[in-house]
Amino acid sequence: MKPAVLMTAILEGDSAEAVLQAHLLTAAGVGAEQIIVEAIEPAMLRLDKKCTAEDFDLLEIMLSGRAVTEVMKVLYPSGAPASSDKGTVVIATPEGDVHDLGKGIFKMVLAGSGYRVVDCGKDCPLDRLIDVVDTERPLAVGVSGLLTTITPQVRKIKGMLADRGLQHVRVLAGGAALKQSSASALNVDFIGESAFDGIHYLNGLVRAER
Repeated sequence: MKPAVLMTAILEGDSAEAVLQAHLLTAAGVGAEQIIVEAIEPAMLRLDKKCTAEDFDLLEIMLSGRAVTEVMKVLYPSGAPASSDKGTVVIATPEGDVHDLGKGIFKMVLAGSGYRVVDCGKDCPLDRLIDVVDTERPLAVGVSGLLTTITPQVRKIKGMLADRGLQHVRVLAGGAALKQSSASALNVDFIGESAFDGIHYLNGLVRAER
């Protein structure tokens, strides 16, 4: 069995075929880590290269994302993290914004890239977000926003983390509204043009800590 067939199904956004291939691979004794490294991550890399102004296709990304999500359910039916050594990322759409499309894509990419994800949902109060970070002690916090009205909320996050002694936790921002600004203006560590930008940034953090 070859993970390349699964990669093709993911790129084509064919969830049913991707799930079938995942079951066939696991039945043949191929481990989850190998499937992720040889099928899911290469598929994401190809999607990454398409995330340009000329080639970006939201429907394509969403269909592929759905396929990856279904495959991850096959690989980790109990919801176990894809990797034990990359770390945890807490994600949320801050209070005042009920849109979570961008967050959903980022969640999929994070899981497919081997991170444990704790999703605080949409319209999330900052106090709750900070409480979760305090409990989970993640590598980073990722916030996404479609509405510019949440910008003041985002600016408060690092200060609230520092008040809890969590100033070492990096803050990533993305989404249609937030990526129009700069990291300094939003008081965050990184702003991603796409979900894949966030993965590159996090992977850099992981490499630096090893």
